[in-house]
Order: sequence, then C-alpha cells, then structure tokens
Amino acid sequence: MEKKCVRNKWSKNDKIFMRYLIPILILFFLFNTLPLIKGFYYGLTNYRGYGDYDFVGVRNFVDLIHDTRVWKSYLFTFHYAVVLTIVVNVISLILALGLNRKIRGKSALRGIYFVPNILGGLVVGYIFSFIFTYIIPSVANTLGISFLENSILASETTAWIAIVIVGAWQGIAMNTIIYISGLQTVPVEVYEAGMLDGAYGWKKFWKLTFPLILPFFTINLVLCMKNAMMVFDQIMSLTKGGPSQSTESISYLIYMNGMSGGQFGFQSANAFVFFVIVVIISFLQMKFLGKKEEQL
Repeated sequence: MEKKCVRNKWSKNDKIFMRYLIPILILFFLFNTLPLIKGFYYGLTNYRGYGDYDFVGVRNFVDLIHDTRVWKSYLFTFHYAVVLTIVVNVISLILALGLNRKIRGKSALRGIYFVPNILGGLVVGYIFSFIFTYIIPSVANTLGISFLENSILASETTAWIAIVIVGAWQGIAMNTIIYISGLQTVPVEVYEAGMLDGAYGWKKFWKLTFPLILPFFTINLVLCMKNAMMVFDQIMSLTKGGPSQSTESISYLIYMNGMSGGQFGFQSANAFVFFVIVVIISFLQMKFLGKKEEQL
C-alpha cells in the first residue's frame, strides 16, 4: 500500500485569521508587554527620568516595603476600590432591574444614564470640583446645613467620599449595561415556574435572577475593582492627592513622583509591584466567583 502524503496546508480562513492576529499581537507587545519589561528593568536602576543611571538590583523593591507614603497610598487605594465596587454594583443592579421592566421612555432613559460614561474623567472631575467647592457650600449656608458649609474636599476625613461619588457617577453606566444584558438572558419560563412555587419579590431575585446573572456579576466585579484600583483622573482633578496626602492613590503617586519627582526607577518598581497585585486580585476574584457559579 502506498502511503498518502498528507500536506499540512493552511486553509483560507486560517490565513485570514493569522493576517489579523499577527498585527494585533505586535501592537499588544509594543504597547503592553514591552513597556512592562522596560518598567521592570528601570525598577532595577536608580534612573531619575533623565541623565545617567546605575543598576541597583532589588534595592527599590526592598525600599518599597519601608516607605510609609507608599503603604499609605496602597491603603487608600484598596479602601477606595472596595467601597466604590460595592456602591457601583449595588446601584447598577438596581438600575438594571428597573430599566429591564416595561416602562415608558425606557430607551431614552438608557441613553441618558449612559452619558457620564462618555465624558472624560478630568472634565467631570473639574465640574464636580466646582460643585463641591462653591455650589454645595453656598446652598448649605443658605439652608443652614452646617456640616456642608465647608467643601468636603478640604477635609481629610471626607475628601475620599467626593472621589467615590464622582467615580460611581461615571462607573455605574457601563455596569448597568452589562447587568441589563444579563437580565435579558433569563428565560421568562424560569419566572413563571418560580411564581408557581411562590417566588416573589426578594425571594424571586435571590433564588432565580441572581444565580442566572452571576457570570455578569463576576465580570462587573472584576472590571470595577480593577478600574477603581487604577483611579487617577478623579484624584488629579479633585484633590491632587490632598489634603495632606490623604487621597493619594498608587497611580497618582507613581505618576507624580516618577515623572516629576526624580524617582523614575523607584516608581517603576512600584508600578510593577502594583501590576502584579492587580493581576493577583483579579485572578482570585475570578477563581472564587467561578466556584460559586459552578455550585449554582
């Protein structure tokens, strides 16, 4: 018997796929992987952002552990991220449940609430900065509301609340869209069967709706937490890390001290550590919530 020679030929679809994949991989490497590698390299040096530099090994990474300002920034970032993630997901889910019902002007409402997501973070921040600094204190003074007569941005104990408000105002829109998409995948038959078993109100949501939209909840939780940990625009436009560095996030600290503070090498090490932490937190979230999805 003659053995047929099987030629390993790429099909037309394979060639089209590779034609689009290779440029994307090149761009991803140039704008994502390569900067990460270079950042890690600069983290091993005492580079100030200009001039000559020397290789210092892991000294920058060790110094991060002993830097109280870095620790304070990490604590603020985690605190902000957890609060914002809870606020955004709770409000987004409530809005999605409301907008998924048969109400008048539903399409118009979906367009209106999505507007904040389109606007730039810095622009929104400067607008809210004016509101917090001038409008709210003026109204509070007229109405005699003493605790709002001074701008909340001027206090170490309340400035972070303003950042959460602005971050939530912008972040709710996208999360709501994802939740609406999830709610529309729930079959009507599930609710009909649940009603026969007496599933109404909160029980209907918790026993029927939520388990079926859990994958969408996972997506929102991971994305919201990641975006919140990388907060920058709101801090730049509202507080610039103040008062007294009480609202200084990791991203803001890396930018300010790395670009203009002569700590390019040190903050490169900080950025690499921060990247690893964000990846680990996202992985743990997906693993934990993935197990919950399997159980349900």
